[in-house]
Amino acid sequence: MTPALGYASTSAISRLAPLNFERRDPKATDVAIEILFCGVCHSDLHTVRDEWGGCVYPCIPGHEIVGRVTKVGADVTKFKVGDLAAVGCMVDSCHDCPACKEDLEQFCQNGATFTYNSPDKHTHGVTYGGYSDSIVVDESFTLRVPENLDLAATAPLLCAGITTYSPIKRWGIKPGDKVGVVGLGGLGHMALKFAHAFGAKVVLFTTSPGKTEDAKRLGADEVIISKNIDEMNAHAGTFDFIIDAVSAEHDINIYLNLLKRDGTLTLVGAPEKPLPVSSFGLIFGRKILTGSLIGGIAETQEMLDFCSEHNIVSDIELIDIQDVNEAYERLLKSDVKYRFVIDMKSLKK
Repeated sequence: MTPALGYASTSAISRLAPLNFERRDPKATDVAIEILFCGVCHSDLHTVRDEWGGCVYPCIPGHEIVGRVTKVGADVTKFKVGDLAAVGCMVDSCHDCPACKEDLEQFCQNGATFTYNSPDKHTHGVTYGGYSDSIVVDESFTLRVPENLDLAATAPLLCAGITTYSPIKRWGIKPGDKVGVVGLGGLGHMALKFAHAFGAKVVLFTTSPGKTEDAKRLGADEVIISKNIDEMNAHAGTFDFIIDAVSAEHDINIYLNLLKRDGTLTLVGAPEKPLPVSSFGLIFGRKILTGSLIGGIAETQEMLDFCSEHNIVSDIELIDIQDVNEAYERLLKSDVKYRFVIDMKSLKK
């Protein structure tokens, strides 16, 4: 075992604070990574405050990890010491079920091992995430980082990026399609960038008129204020695809009304309470309501390579680890454009 340092929560009401712990030594197919940057995801906050239940303490969050390889196991073929590497929301799966064999490890039928607060078959405890100085991961769950991308701004691609890229790719968005994005936050701003890069006509739905200029900078062709019923009704039946990135309670039926026949509304936000759905909104128009969860490892690598080709990264605010508790409070107020990223060298202060 190797000594490591991270920031952890020790209860649902405690502030994150330094914690000494241990990482396993690299096994034959493992890659050891010095963590350079780690994104702050809204799910980190939900987890450490036990808002979804089942949090095991101490909890070291973080699943948007970019770093540099420091050691490799004897059988590793994809990485060498000194390479840039990334880790997203998963660090393992069963490798044998139908989902895993289809490169859909996030849907592993025997349970994917998530990057933090997940049963760890190696230590028989739980996994610890990227708010730390290092991590050890099997090479099959380690991703290559294109060198032309800003490393700090690449970190959120490992969750916010793949969460929005995957459904846009899955539903075959192509040039000329009319795509709506609901909400402009960590997920929404990435959805705008990807939909624009796929050649779609992109429309942002927001309750905040002040976001219009920024939305257009990020790739929106048009901005609709969702509280304006006349403005919404003017677009009824015109959208091929809508991606809903809102995690708060809201009315999704108004967006189903905007879809064309056979149009698709995909949920990537995770509201705490169920959202009521009118069956008539689906039946009339044969509309599709679906959801999407991150992406498999192969698709995540594809997304990173796509970002390299199109020069896409997240818009970030870089912070020191010592400021993470304040960042959580700002995150609750949506006071970030559009993703916090921790500079892990601050852990050494």
